[in-house]
Amino acid sequence: MITMQNITKSYEMGTQVVHALRGVDMQINEGEFVAIMGPSGSGKSTLMNIIGCLDIPNSGTYTIDDIDVSHMSDDEQAKIRNQRIGFVFQQFNLLPRTSALKQVALPLMYAGYNRAERTARAQEALQAVGLGDRMDHRPDELSGGQQQRVAIARALATDPNIILADEPTGNLDTQSGAEIMQIFKTLHEEKGITLIMITHDPEIGEQAERVIWIRDGLIQ
Repeated sequence: MITMQNITKSYEMGTQVVHALRGVDMQINEGEFVAIMGPSGSGKSTLMNIIGCLDIPNSGTYTIDDIDVSHMSDDEQAKIRNQRIGFVFQQFNLLPRTSALKQVALPLMYAGYNRAERTARAQEALQAVGLGDRMDHRPDELSGGQQQRVAIARALATDPNIILADEPTGNLDTQSGAEIMQIFKTLHEEKGITLIMITHDPEIGEQAERVIWIRDGLIQ
């Protein structure tokens, strides 16, 4: 599903040039559950942004389902993200005064679904993560674990091929983190979603089927 060949990415920071990725070769197959791990400054966040079509490489080739997304325009990348990738972030990124149902339905509006379809799909996604009885609750009425479930439901609502999770348990206590990981495992096993998780936590990473280690901008 995902193939990267000799991906490089550099940033200018003042007079310095930071070589975040130095020639990454990587393949992730459809339906895999993969953890990408590495120390701070290893390049894993840059790699995540390129996988998620949030940034483009300086050089190299990146394909999703044989579609070359390496040097797409912002609009073309947005279309790929909307159709194929669901995002789950450490900070949840929920709107403070908006119910769980409306949070999950919002991306569907941008995808062109009508109101009835948005509501039905949002309800289904929330039920899939065990929040069928919390649909009308705002973030301040939910625990951290429940807020992350809303974020997962939002990622699921557009029926993506890939879920990209950035430190999804980083802001959660141990029990809530374990519950979130169980949801990911269930989604992967029952729906066959390709799940890519960025983490620095070895206990979380080892729950994936495969761990990809990155250090100094290179796959180890």
